[in-house]
Amino acid sequence: MTSPGASFDDPVEAGGAILRPDPALVEAVDIARAAAEDEAAPGADPIGSPVLTVDAGGGDPVGAHVGFEPEGPHAVTHHFESNYPGYVGWRWAVTVAAVPGEEVTVSEVVLLPGPNALTAPEWVPWSERIRPGDLGAGDLLPSGPDDPRLAPGYLASDDPAVESLAREVGLGRERVLSREGRAEAAERWHAGDFGPRSDIARLAPGNCGTCGFFMQLAGSMGAAFGVCANEIAPADGRVVHVEFGCGAHSQAEVDTSSTVPVAEVVYDDATLDYEPRG
Repeated sequence: MTSPGASFDDPVEAGGAILRPDPALVEAVDIARAAAEDEAAPGADPIGSPVLTVDAGGGDPVGAHVGFEPEGPHAVTHHFESNYPGYVGWRWAVTVAAVPGEEVTVSEVVLLPGPNALTAPEWVPWSERIRPGDLGAGDLLPSGPDDPRLAPGYLASDDPAVESLAREVGLGRERVLSREGRAEAAERWHAGDFGPRSDIARLAPGNCGTCGFFMQLAGSMGAAFGVCANEIAPADGRVVHVEFGCGAHSQAEVDTSSTVPVAEVVYDDATLDYEPRG
């Protein structure tokens, strides 16, 4: 976009092409301003644009001209500052057009964010906004057919014997964790509250891999993870890393000796020693 006062003789780059805007369109600042002021005028239409119902406080809602931008050989968009309190940094964009020999007309008037405007964050699909703990009783969160965390398990058979054997060896699921799904789970558990880097693990007398309450997971995850089965431990029923630990370790020992130093010679006042006279 050009700066205010730019000459229409100067070439302007737009969309990778060099354009020479029509002088009549570049000079149509007053026409563009009048269109912006008409659009920005406060109104009472309850179903109209929210901009129309904003009270500009008696001031001019359309500010200074900040430049123009060619849209093609016969169209130019003029930009004006917005003075609306709720639209700081936004700009009125007025597109004017004309063909050779005809008058300049207004094609569109919109309010667009400028480079320093406060805008809403980029929209994120609901499926990507879900966080651990959001799912409640009765809620459904189906996984997509192309979920990279899952992979096909086995093809179902119409033979009952095959189906029975498949379930016996753990193949009774249409989809199982993929390599990516296992890696994501391992990374999440390793960095979680029951991983080796947590504060409680650093102060533990031993790690879970040497604890009698540690139940090792089956499969490839068993080398690094298991489940805690100690009801007193903070990780009871949770997946823990083999290098995690807590004060409820099965081999933890507590020093029960007295913390008060005792002298080697103790005076016994339970008996009375005396010597007879004479």
